Amino acid sequence: MSFESDLKRMEEITELLKKEETGLEESIKLYEEASELGKKLTKTLSEIQRKVEKVVSDNENELESTPFDDSGDE
Repeated sequence: MSFESDLKRMEEITELLKKEETGLEESIKLYEEASELGKKLTKTLSEIQRKVEKVVSDNENELESTPFDDSGDE
């Protein structure tokens, strides 16, 4: 799934959890799904933040972007 579709699913889960008709068993399953989605979304946002920070740190006189290498080597 893409970031946008994961975020949309998170919003859907939030709305379902707000409904009184959502039973306990379904609520628990939805909560577990939301927890996993939250971890995935947080990881994706962290990766994006590192990419942006790399672009900014490489920006002296002109914008320069290099592919992100998550191996930790710079």
